[in-house]
Amino acid sequence: MTGVAGRLAGKVALVTGAGTRGEGVGNGKACAILYAREGARVLAADIDPDAAEATAAQIRSDGGDAVAVQADVSRADDCRAMVEACVARFGRIDVLHNNVGITNSGGPVDYPEDKWDRMMNVNAKSVFLTAKFTLPHMERQRGGSIVNIGSINGVRTIPFPKFAYAASKAAMIAMSREIAIQYAPLGIRSNVVLVGLIRSPIVVQNNTALYGGDVDAMWATRDRMSPTGRQGEVWDIAQASLFLACDESRYVNGAVLPVDGGLTNMVRF
Repeated sequence: MTGVAGRLAGKVALVTGAGTRGEGVGNGKACAILYAREGARVLAADIDPDAAEATAAQIRSDGGDAVAVQADVSRADDCRAMVEACVARFGRIDVLHNNVGITNSGGPVDYPEDKWDRMMNVNAKSVFLTAKFTLPHMERQRGGSIVNIGSINGVRTIPFPKFAYAASKAAMIAMSREIAIQYAPLGIRSNVVLVGLIRSPIVVQNNTALYGGDVDAMWATRDRMSPTGRQGEVWDIAQASLFLACDESRYVNGAVLPVDGGLTNMVRF
């Protein structure tokens, strides 16, 4: 169903990592749903085809237009096929939303090389590959918006050692900046959303063990860490992404937008 504002009316959004594993709604699914509510036709891509289809089905049940595609965005062939499927179905791509990401802990000495390679392939190489195959279409259209979902760990160190993850998210910021400047004359923008402390299913999956398996204790600790006294919601990420995706942000390019309640501005003693 198109939202009241219809800020993406007539546009097509390709959302990677659009599925959610576990209960609830993750960042990618929330963004895909909000894009559709604001009028976009959506291609929901995910490595898990059932998760992608669940997101597309939710959009269709709300009266929107969406199709699901299975894709491993760390692989060139999958990215090429995903982009071709979007253009074949909808005729264009106005918004490329990169939400795929994995995380784990470790420092430079103990971190395994194979895990480093996987982290970089999934979190950083995917940004390169999706842009590689999408940008030619945006160039022909003389316009488009790339929204990359990063992390505050790309610019700040967090309490747990995240050597490879931090490096991959910093790489995303650099790639987004380079695209922003190179393609600005063609009307193509590229921006990054830095995700802070957000309540989402993936946080439960990835971080609960760090708190002895106690989910409630994890949420309480994360709430206390935020300057606002509470974590954000996935819809906070979706709203920021919507702004960067739509024409309201037409003069915002190469930006790195923290959605963290002010956390990256705070120093604790």
